[in-house]
Amino acid sequence: MVFGLCSIAVVGVGQSNGQTKDDTNRAPENDGSSRDTNFADLKSDTEKFFRDRVTPFIKTYCLDCHSNKKPTEAGVNFSPTLKTPGHAAFSEQWKNAAARVKAHDMPPDYEDQPSDADRQMFVEWLEKIKYLSEKDPGHFVIRRLTKTEYANTLRDLFGVDGSVADTLPDEVSGEGYLNSLSPMQLEQYLEIADKTLDQTWSDKNLNPTKILEPFLNDALELEADARDRARSVARSVAKTVFRRPVSEAEVEVLLEVFDLGTQNELDHQAALRLMLKSMLVSPQFLFITPAGQVESASKIVPLDDYQLASRLSYLLWATMPDAELTSLADQGKLQEPDVLKAQVKRLLADPRSRALFDGFAAQWLRLDDLKTKVFDPDKFPQMTNETRTAMYDEARLFFDSVLRENSSVVSFIESDYTFLNDSLASFYGLEDNVTGRQMRRVKLSSAHRGGLLGMPAILAATSFPNRTSPVKRGVWVLEQVLGEHVPSAPPDVPELKKQDSQDSSNLTLRELTELHTSDPVCANCHTMLDPIGFGLENFDAIGQWRERDDNGEAIDASGELPGGERFSGVAELKAILAGRADQLSRNLVEKLLAYALCRKLEGYDEIVVDELMQTIAADGYRMQTLVEAVVTSYPFTHRRIEDQRISR
Repeated sequence: MVFGLCSIAVVGVGQSNGQTKDDTNRAPENDGSSRDTNFADLKSDTEKFFRDRVTPFIKTYCLDCHSNKKPTEAGVNFSPTLKTPGHAAFSEQWKNAAARVKAHDMPPDYEDQPSDADRQMFVEWLEKIKYLSEKDPGHFVIRRLTKTEYANTLRDLFGVDGSVADTLPDEVSGEGYLNSLSPMQLEQYLEIADKTLDQTWSDKNLNPTKILEPFLNDALELEADARDRARSVARSVAKTVFRRPVSEAEVEVLLEVFDLGTQNELDHQAALRLMLKSMLVSPQFLFITPAGQVESASKIVPLDDYQLASRLSYLLWATMPDAELTSLADQGKLQEPDVLKAQVKRLLADPRSRALFDGFAAQWLRLDDLKTKVFDPDKFPQMTNETRTAMYDEARLFFDSVLRENSSVVSFIESDYTFLNDSLASFYGLEDNVTGRQMRRVKLSSAHRGGLLGMPAILAATSFPNRTSPVKRGVWVLEQVLGEHVPSAPPDVPELKKQDSQDSSNLTLRELTELHTSDPVCANCHTMLDPIGFGLENFDAIGQWRERDDNGEAIDASGELPGGERFSGVAELKAILAGRADQLSRNLVEKLLAYALCRKLEGYDEIVVDELMQTIAADGYRMQTLVEAVVTSYPFTHRRIEDQRISR
């Protein structure tokens, strides 16, 4: 799961909250300080490897088309990378290049070709680049609350229904989110703030929530000391709304709003409401930001406790920190390793942790668009709105069970249970055992089902509207399960049947798909992708089991994985994947860490992942251990203070 970034300018984000101390002595565990004692040797060996082997490879096979000397093809230029190969800016370029060299897409067929050994050397280089990185948590992404986070936060502040934010546009999935702040959205935030306050503070009658009640009740008695009381309310309420203590400068800005109201003949209550409304449209509320001015001799500092509380709460709950997290931040204890780990366990045990599926796992599994995806109604009349909802809920409940029961990540591949209702039970042949609309846990006996690969939501999401797609399913397994980097398809590739000049009406889908390998442009990738997708061909386009394809031909579900491991169907495919616990876990760690940081992983992040994997493997690749490792990791708990970016 790649999660596009979009930079935007925001005025007033990240002002000082009084946190000016360099707290590097309070860094949690897994902070990256335990780098291998041989790291200097690894760095030296990597530099030599690049100089002696990679550089000649690039000069021989790449620079003729991808250099400063001529317009670069596909926007790829290797000249700068030869000077600073370890720079984070080139991380994605190296990954793409290695994937294309591995797939024999590059160099083009009409150019001189490297040996298989040289190709393997170039792929191995991808694993060595990280040793050229300096210890760095990466840039901190200042991000806007997502639609869901915004609605949940208003709910927890005021007790309003989440539908109050329905008018906001949905986010686009990504490592983080593609968020901009348009004038129209600003108007929407103003309208939502009014609706929220109308429900909680109308006609001078306050309907207080448990969070704001202690402060706003006092405000009802404003008299001669109105401005002083407003100052007290501003200071107290803004701390809750902004999720951190506020500076005196910020309090004065809020008081100016109160003064503006009274100067325009608003009574004290209306002026106070206007001040509260200004908090709800402030960047301090709409954005998650680090502390402002930090005095430190180092360019890298730990997150302050309030920022860490917000980062943790919005990751696992998709809402603001609760009273316990805020209290720990007030005491300066949240950075303590044992305290932070205990809070991870507490948050995961809470029902609100289900937000991790909707925010992260739905993107990881690529289920974001399942509820709106179009299927041929004549061919698949079973694909009703109720069935779509049940498919999504099955995946959500299954993910939640693996997380709550602290099962191994292998459970995502092989499991003997799932969650069904009557509309979904027929897909499993269990319609006689499951009745009613309520989802419930169901024991499975079929080796074909159990785990993500046999789940209708996954199978439907990786199909076309009227048929299966071995290609899309193969890509899904490689990228979402194994974490492989699959090169994008060449431009202007025709539809599958159009690639065959002969009559293809009598060909099975497997035979049609295998036509890819007859085209040199397509063959390199499809010999890797298609055999994996064939293993899932016994499932139709919406995940129903079948023995024969649309032409009535017996389905051949045999295939193989990169590396040569062969299988005869989905059960054997799952068994092979389940044997790759380390690869499965590393892929999930990388995707969750990227999601938590709202950016792509690069440079030193890879070394951090190496260290996290040691901890996770030692505990049997358990899911809660994986989440805990990410939350206590160096890039999650630290930031670079000279390079803050505004995004998501």
